[in-house]
This record gives sequence, structure tokens and C-alpha cells, in this order.
Amino acid sequence: MSKQTFIKGAMILLAAGMINRILGFIPRIALPRIIGAEGVGLYQLGYPFMIVLITIVTGGIPLAVAKWVAEARSQGDRAKEKAIFRTAMGLSAALALVFTAASAALAPWITTRVLTDSRVYHTFMYMLPILLVVAVSSVLRGYFQGRQNMIPTALSQVIETVFRIVFTLFFAYKFLPFGIEWAAAGAMLGVVIGELCGLAVLAVHYLLDKRKRAHTKSGGLQGEVGIGGAAAGTGPVLGKLLGLSVPVTGSKLVGSLSYLLESILTARSLAAAGILTGMATAQYGALQGMIIPVILLPTALTYSLAVSLVPSLAEAAAKGDRALIHKRLHQSMRLALVTGAPFAVVMYLFAEPICRVLYGYADIAPMLKLMAPVSLFIYLQAPLQAALQALDKPGTALANTLVGAAVKLVLIVQLASKPEFGIYGALIAINVNIVLVTLLHAAGVLRAVGFRMKLPDFVKVGAAMIVMGAASRFVMNRTPLPSEWHNLALATTAGTAVYLLLMVWLNIIDRHDVVRIPLIGRLFKRPPDV
Repeated sequence: MSKQTFIKGAMILLAAGMINRILGFIPRIALPRIIGAEGVGLYQLGYPFMIVLITIVTGGIPLAVAKWVAEARSQGDRAKEKAIFRTAMGLSAALALVFTAASAALAPWITTRVLTDSRVYHTFMYMLPILLVVAVSSVLRGYFQGRQNMIPTALSQVIETVFRIVFTLFFAYKFLPFGIEWAAAGAMLGVVIGELCGLAVLAVHYLLDKRKRAHTKSGGLQGEVGIGGAAAGTGPVLGKLLGLSVPVTGSKLVGSLSYLLESILTARSLAAAGILTGMATAQYGALQGMIIPVILLPTALTYSLAVSLVPSLAEAAAKGDRALIHKRLHQSMRLALVTGAPFAVVMYLFAEPICRVLYGYADIAPMLKLMAPVSLFIYLQAPLQAALQALDKPGTALANTLVGAAVKLVLIVQLASKPEFGIYGALIAINVNIVLVTLLHAAGVLRAVGFRMKLPDFVKVGAAMIVMGAASRFVMNRTPLPSEWHNLALATTAGTAVYLLLMVWLNIIDRHDVVRIPLIGRLFKRPPDV
């Protein structure tokens, strides 16, 4: 199994992420047309609680596996690598089984008391098998990421997305005659099947990799002892695993609980503002099921950067290579900024046509326009958080997330309960949380390694965004094509072309950046004698 460079690994995950994001919009577009905004609300309503459970079960374990496997490989300690994997798998699977059983037993109480719409019961029950599947998948992904081989993760994500789309729409349609609550449950059943298919891909890769190592192994390798051996005892490995995973889990749990409380408090605040339960569920479904996915489209890149950054920074930190740490951070932050900027421009300028073309709901466009300027902070946040965790600062990430969550929840209660704000009060609170946490993460990285983004990069990207926006608006206003979606595609394409030319002219993107991209980069390599 070949080890990929930081950029190549990130680009492999980016390619898979972009495919997933694009394919993922098929159910995002089709599902509201099948089960309506209220059905989407029921489908989304159980997610926050499930994310809390997934966070408890997996949490920081995949990141810890990736970090410690990367370190063990750099030291040539195969026994330690194997012990980490087996211990993590046993811990995750055991936690998943316990919480699945407990959640199934408490499902009637959770769906009537904790969640705000009792119709979510069937969806909640259908999503419980995801816990065990995700627990096993996350450890396998962490293992491959630690070995800096992103291909299994990327392939499993694409397969999972394809099967999820097919079965989500199929079961939603088939279950619709029984009511929207059953249609939402059918959609969730499709998600479970998709996760199982993704796990199957990872398992096959792991078995093939294990067989390959068995064939290439020549005699007894030094340090290759069992889990119970002195070189890789379960106790020390478990302690080390928990030492990193517990703070990371705490940080993620704060975010997950914040998401759960956000859904509960938003619904209750909307009720306090005089909005009926059905309408509140529909508004929350529009926000979480339609607007947020559009905003998160570029996070395919930031996710890939964050995943690749952890083992890369862990290796650099283990060697004390501060220059490499700064280089990797600068690469990831610049890529996140440059890639996310045109999305922010398009979402702000064309919020209404985007919502009308994608969902047939133009009245939700103000939500997208309000979130668009803040989206850049979302794209920068993931690499910053990954850097804190890779540099053994998970406690800092946890504290930052906790502060942001507290501020967000207070603002939701204060604003969403007022009739003049309604759902937009919750949206404002979410925006404040995003900006605050990103700035706190940036300050944490600055304190840890003295890294900061170069101000001229922000100025250049900001100027390019303004010019791009003017070019896109000019093309859109000319309306040369008969249909709105054609004009939208033409305007965004023209604006993006202008933006990329400006990035090259301003030296934000150069030939060396393009050369690093797998496959495409070969076209831009110069001959050796040049």
C-alpha cells in the first residue's frame, strides 16, 4: 500500500469529496419534491441526536488511530501499529453496541420528550444500525489515513454516496403512501444501506492489504509481537488511545450536543414566537436540509485537507520540523481560502435563483444570502481544528468549541423566540458561532506554533471576489439564454474563470500548485532540462 504526499492525499479525498457533494445534491433536490419540507424536517430532526451518539462511540478514535499509526510507521514499529488498530476497533464496536441497545430501549421517551415531534420515532429507529457501521468504518478510515493511503477512504465515500442516493429516494417514494413520517423513515433506511456499502469497500481494502503484507513478509520481523506481548500491551495502547481520543471526543461532543440543543431550542423558540409545530419543523428542515448543504459544498476540500493534515503534521511534529509544520498549514489554509471564496460570491449574489433551481423554494433564499458571507469562516475552520489536534492541543479546540456553542445557544433562545426574527434568529446565532470558533482556533494555532495567515493573501482574494462578482452579475443580467438555470450556470462559469485568472495573475496560484494535483499536474510539468 503506497504512501501518498500531503497534497496528493488531500487531492484524492477532494476528488471523492466533490463527487460526493455533487451526487449528494440529487437527494437534496429530489427529496423535498417527494416528501416536502415538513418530511425533510422529520428526516433531519433525528440527526442531531444520532450525531451525539456517533460522537460518543467514535469521537476522537479515528483521529487518534491516524496519528498513532502514522507515528508507529515513521518508527518502523509494526507491532504498535497493529495493537492500536485492534484496540481501537474493539473499543468502538463495544461502545456502539451498548449505545444502540440503550437508544432502542429509550426511543419512545427520546422521540416524545427530547425531540420536538413524536412523528420522528420511525426515522429514529431506522437510523440506529448506523452506530455500529460507522464505528467500524471510522476505525478503518483512521487506519488507512495513518498509513497515508487515502484511496480506500475516498472510494468508500463515493460508493456509500451512490448507494445512499438510490435507496434513499427509492424507499422514501415507496413508504410515502403510509404518511410523511414513514417516508422520512424510508429515506433514513437508504442512508443505512449506503453506510453498509461504504463499510464493505473499506473491509475489502483492509483484507487485501493484510494479505499483501502476509505475502511480502519474510520471516519474523523485529517487534512483531501479539497484542498481549510486552512490546504492544493492550493496557498501554488503550491508555495512549484514550489520552488523545477523549479530549478530541469532548471537543466533538460539545459540537454535537450543541447541534442537538440547537434543534431542540430552535423548535421551542419558534413555538414561543407563535409558530406551529408543523411549520417550525418545515423551517428547520429548510435550514438544515436545504441551505446548510449548499453552504457546506466546498467543505469537500476542507475535510480532505483536515484529514491529510493530521498525519502530516504529526510526523513533522515528531521530528521537530517547525518549517514543515508552517508549510503544511500555509498550504491547507491557502487552498481552503482560494477554493471557498468563489462559492461565497455565487451564493450571496444568486441565492434566489439557486434555491429556485435546486429546490423550487425561492422563499428560503434569504437564509442562503445571510449565511454566504460567513461561509469562508467555515472553510477555514476545519484545517485549523485539525492542526490543533495534530499538534497535541485538543484541549484548546475543546475550549473554543464550548465557548462558541454557549454563545450560539444563548443567542438562539434570545432571538428565535422573537416573532420579528423567527428562524432568522437561529441563523444569526449559527453565524456568530462559526465566526467566533474560527477566530479562536486561529488564535490557538498562533500560540502553538506561531503560524498566521499572510494578510496580502486575504487582500488579493478579497479583490478577486469583488471583480468576480461584478463579472458574474454582468453576465446574469444580460440573460442571453432561455432558462434560468442555463443563465445561472453561464454566469457562475464566467465569474469563476475571471476569478481563476486573477488568482494566477496575483500569484496566489502558480504552476507549482497545479503540478501537485494528481493526473492533471503531469500536463504542467516542465522538462528536466528547463
